[in-house]
Amino acid sequence: MKLRVGFQLTYSCSQATPAVLMLNTHPSMADRVIVPDRISFDPPVAFTHYYDAFGNLCTRIVTPSQGSLVVATEGVLDVPDTPETYPAEDNQHPVEELPHDCLQFLLGSRYCETDLLSNVAWALVGGLPPGRPRVLAICDYAHSHIKFDYKTARPTRTAFEAHQEGIGVCRDYAQLAVALCRAINIPARYCTGYISDVNLPPPYAAQDFCAWFEAYLGDSWQTFDPRNNAPRTGRVLMARGRDATDVPISMTFGDAALVAFEVICEPVP
Repeated sequence: MKLRVGFQLTYSCSQATPAVLMLNTHPSMADRVIVPDRISFDPPVAFTHYYDAFGNLCTRIVTPSQGSLVVATEGVLDVPDTPETYPAEDNQHPVEELPHDCLQFLLGSRYCETDLLSNVAWALVGGLPPGRPRVLAICDYAHSHIKFDYKTARPTRTAFEAHQEGIGVCRDYAQLAVALCRAINIPARYCTGYISDVNLPPPYAAQDFCAWFEAYLGDSWQTFDPRNNAPRTGRVLMARGRDATDVPISMTFGDAALVAFEVICEPVP
């Protein structure tokens, strides 16, 4: 299936402001790209690319000193036209057998307080077989415990706070699940990207960037989505990291406010 992805973001600028953008599809998706999602700027600004410590493609710019900056892209990828499935292997690895690069995803991070949620995690899944059954139980718990409420979203809400408040958006579901997985010694990392509505019944909500997570099981990173809590068709990764701190769509070092955005994720007719 050919899937069109993209966005148009408008920033209000009152001064020249350095910024880092994390808005391209992830390099791991390269073999699925039909039309590259090259970012455009109106008015034009100079930019450079680099890869961060997690392998995400980042773009550095300085905004105009006044007026608006429109950042946009549109790309096409070849993705499966059927819902996601899990790999056959689902075993949980003992910590001493984990690859070195997994260990950082066992630690607490800015928005994922494993120490505050450890007792919750073990009470929830301690009686279940190690591996995917525990991760699925965590997804079920996050999905039912948090009530989705876009109006209450805030960028500083942590996993523990989401658990205490019982409300949030997709990033809160994902970060709660990440923290609970880490607390029971399953490496977990936070992901952002696009998810299509293909194979879902109407009505359809307006498209937005989405958050989910990956857990390391059976010698591979496997995708889990506690917000939707069901297999989806047309998931496209943009960035991954320890939590939302590592993967903001834009990180500005000064005054540049996001005032409008539109996200596209739809099959090509």
